[in-house]
Amino acid sequence: MKNTLTANLKGDILGGITAGIIALPLAIAFGVSSGLGATAGLYGAIIVGLLASIFGGTPTQISGPTGPLTVLVASIIAANSEIPEIIFAALFLSGIFQIIFGLLKLGKLVNFIPYPVISGFMSGIGSIIILLQANSILGIEFAGTPIDGLINAIKSLGSTNMQALLLGIITLLIVFFTPKKLAKIVPPPLLALIIGTSISVFFNFNVPTIGEIPSDFPALKFPEFHINQIETIIPIALTIAVLGSIDTLLTSLVADSMTKTKHRSNRELIGQGIGNLTASLFGGLASCGATMRTAVNIRSGGRTKMSGVIHSIFLILIVAFLAQIASKIPLAILAGILIKVGVSIIDYKFLKVIKIAPKNDLLVMLLVYFITIFDDLILAVGVGVVMSSILFAANAAKETNVKLREIPNDTTTNYINEDAANNIMIMHIDGTLFFGSASQIASRIDEVWDNEAVIVDCSSIKTIDMSGVFALEDLILTLKSRDVRVITIFNNRDIAALALKLGLRKIITSKDIAFSTEEAVKNL
Repeated sequence: MKNTLTANLKGDILGGITAGIIALPLAIAFGVSSGLGATAGLYGAIIVGLLASIFGGTPTQISGPTGPLTVLVASIIAANSEIPEIIFAALFLSGIFQIIFGLLKLGKLVNFIPYPVISGFMSGIGSIIILLQANSILGIEFAGTPIDGLINAIKSLGSTNMQALLLGIITLLIVFFTPKKLAKIVPPPLLALIIGTSISVFFNFNVPTIGEIPSDFPALKFPEFHINQIETIIPIALTIAVLGSIDTLLTSLVADSMTKTKHRSNRELIGQGIGNLTASLFGGLASCGATMRTAVNIRSGGRTKMSGVIHSIFLILIVAFLAQIASKIPLAILAGILIKVGVSIIDYKFLKVIKIAPKNDLLVMLLVYFITIFDDLILAVGVGVVMSSILFAANAAKETNVKLREIPNDTTTNYINEDAANNIMIMHIDGTLFFGSASQIASRIDEVWDNEAVIVDCSSIKTIDMSGVFALEDLILTLKSRDVRVITIFNNRDIAALALKLGLRKIITSKDIAFSTEEAVKNL
């Protein structure tokens, strides 16, 4: 029997090389855009791509610098330009955090991020990438926020480098309008890179370029920082780790759907952590699972970890033998390529249904989108998740009903007389009894405390949390303080056991619990 890693060797070689061809211009572009340089982008793709493939839990995943992480790193560098030494310390620590996430088995948590949050975040990232290229495509140097960059580009239109603009336009035409048949043979970003750079070199254009790319493998260097900077480094590292983990696991889900397999999320986080930790020691840019490169790898035949390894080997060969040529790539070409990336990241699936989308989902999506652009990426996700949770809780609370009714006639005839029945009230609770709906019980207490007995019917409660149990406890204690006999009905033994463990057993006995209305009336 063939070894698993070599059984699909031909497909893995083709997939890895194809993914590497696409990764080359993107790694360079993201490295330059991050502020760390083209070399950082390349070695982020090489090192994380290699180690995440070997140690990760998604066999077909191709890792490297991505739009969201690049934008995050660029914003961190801009905000901490006076202390550049903390950047790689934060990248190193982010890898450790990702390993910890995997060991704590936090990988499945990505499934609990609501779609409107992901939609707003991805569309915001796409918009940021586009805005950040406004100056580069005009041949103008600028470093700052996306909005400031757009304003600067508009103000500086008179200073446009027409040669850079020409290269940018050529790039945009290639990446957006290359015929599909040709695109299957040569990826449009690579085609734009070759044609645009050839034009620039042949006609001796005077435009900003990438600059020198070392062909030697960078030396190992441990991050240096002062202990008093740790308070600054930890939040940055955690932010990078969280965003990288989310981006990676979303890509893993895409890989699952394409290959009809199941990834191992926690192992994937460990692999990504090992990759990012190591990359930071060699000056590599933080990286994660890259959706487009992963999809291309799968479509080209990649099926095992070998495809990711081959992708990294291909990039190493490019750096070793073509570094001098790569150094002449104009920044305007990279800007054009990144604009296409930004456009592709925007979530058109949500935009197509925006007119009929639920108002709550639309509110969350727009909130995340604008916070992503104008403030902070992780803050945007955090606010979106919290807002979604609050809105979900509010909707769930509306579906919880607390109804008051009298004893059924057949029960009255069999066990108690009509006069006694008139002084008994049933409080029927239907739905989910949790922190969002528990207040409904308290609001109905004054309607039942004048009775001699109250049957609290919990038989229709689907789930209950601590707030719900405490609300039941307050109800029972309040009624008992007014000498009202209380019987509680449970027919779900799990809910009953939880309620008793959380405190009800201290205030009720077995005689105060029933499993039907008939039994409750008998116990009165």
